[in-house]
Amino acid sequence: MLVDEYAPPPPSLSSRLTFTLGLIVFLLLSRLAVRRAKFLYSLRNIPYPPALPLLGNFVQLLCNLEDFFAKLTEWAQEFGDIYLLWVGLRPFVFVYRMEAVGTLLSSRQHIDKSLEYEYLKPWLGSGLITSTGERWLARRKLLTPTFHSELLKGYFRVTLREADTFVECLRSEIGKLEFDIVPFAKRAALDTICVCAMGHQLNAQVNRRNEYVQAVQRLTAISQRRFTSILLKPELLFKVSTLGREHDRALRVIEDFVNGVITDTKRDWLGSRLRRARASNNNERKPRPETLLDLLLQMVQNGEKLTDNDLRDEVNTFMFAGHDTVGMSVSWILYSLGRHPEYQERIIREVEDLLAAEGELGFESYNRLHWLGACVKEAWRLYPVTPLIARQINSPITLQNHDIPVGTTVLINSYLLHRDPRYFPEPERFKPERFLPGASKPPSFAFIPFSAGSRNCIGYKFATIEVKVTVLALLRAYRFRAILREDQLHLLSQVVLDNVGGIQLSITPRQPS
Repeated sequence: MLVDEYAPPPPSLSSRLTFTLGLIVFLLLSRLAVRRAKFLYSLRNIPYPPALPLLGNFVQLLCNLEDFFAKLTEWAQEFGDIYLLWVGLRPFVFVYRMEAVGTLLSSRQHIDKSLEYEYLKPWLGSGLITSTGERWLARRKLLTPTFHSELLKGYFRVTLREADTFVECLRSEIGKLEFDIVPFAKRAALDTICVCAMGHQLNAQVNRRNEYVQAVQRLTAISQRRFTSILLKPELLFKVSTLGREHDRALRVIEDFVNGVITDTKRDWLGSRLRRARASNNNERKPRPETLLDLLLQMVQNGEKLTDNDLRDEVNTFMFAGHDTVGMSVSWILYSLGRHPEYQERIIREVEDLLAAEGELGFESYNRLHWLGACVKEAWRLYPVTPLIARQINSPITLQNHDIPVGTTVLINSYLLHRDPRYFPEPERFKPERFLPGASKPPSFAFIPFSAGSRNCIGYKFATIEVKVTVLALLRAYRFRAILREDQLHLLSQVVLDNVGGIQLSITPRQPS
């Protein structure tokens, strides 16, 4: 009998395909496994709290926002200058030393914000906060003229008017043991930024039930909540949640409002240009100060390719970035001064001296109010409005002698950075003298109230003058007192730094009503 009669049949085509596909899958999985092993190896020497397989530190992070912020401080004390948290399979590296902060923020490669900023895209689109790479760079250059000195003077006049309204709104709080200053400050900032961004008088301080005002406040709160809530991070879970449905309702209100303003402004744009031209030719006062939307439309007129969606993205970005941070900033400054009333009187005496010499407070005068500026900066140091600054690592970087691989999210804890005793002796103490003229300045990356580097806050000059004008108007009308001690605060961080229960103050009129 021939041997060939017992040879097995050749493998079928389907068997060969199955084997080939299996081999490809095996090679791909092997490659991913090797890549993951290298990734984990790079992070091996960075300490972190005990973590579970696959879940990481998920269990420790299932806590309220107050406990979350407290744990960040506790872990920094336990693990030192750099530590790691695992959220599932995703690593978050925390740093707070000036050396690491300087390395990261001075880098022109590491300018992308963390993946969590995707949560803002339904509202802010591809505006300046959420855009990356070349698009961000082009948009940054485009928007820089929005904050030149002449426009800032227009914004200054708007801020003066809204600060006066803020003063009047607080009269209802006279005689109360204490009240939360935060909602008042945020509504004042919202009114200011709405006029400066869109030329629209919102009257949020007077009309608190305004649908757009409520939508902005609710969407801000929900968006910030997603930054720190693990359970709200998955898009599908968020969409079917109660907060997800509220988010979409508020978003529709905001889109309808802003689209309407853009349509009206575009329709009136030609007439506005003619009026401004006539006013300029006749040396008359211009009809109204230019706004962000005015400038963007002017850029379109000059050939810049900006769609209505682009206009809406930048206006919404301006509104989001400009009201919540400024409102909290004013609140923390008033809290700090309420705990240290002697500095309120120093500011007032300085103002009186300046008025006696110059007769009025103009735009440039605020740069000469040194006690006001020092108190503002010291409050920013103790209570940075954005206490966590996040960057997505898209190319390897070395921080604190550790190699940080691509795919890691690095967070700068500016709350701890600003309390480094190497640069701020007695770091827990409110001591504005640190920022008076003649005092030694901290290193560039030891004090970053507006972040730093190429992706710092584009509107920091506007924010600074808005905060100073608002705080001074309030101090000239009232004396502030904060009952809650610093060690009684229960800080929480979403995007901005807040306190559980708000920031409670009491006021006394300087002049009898």
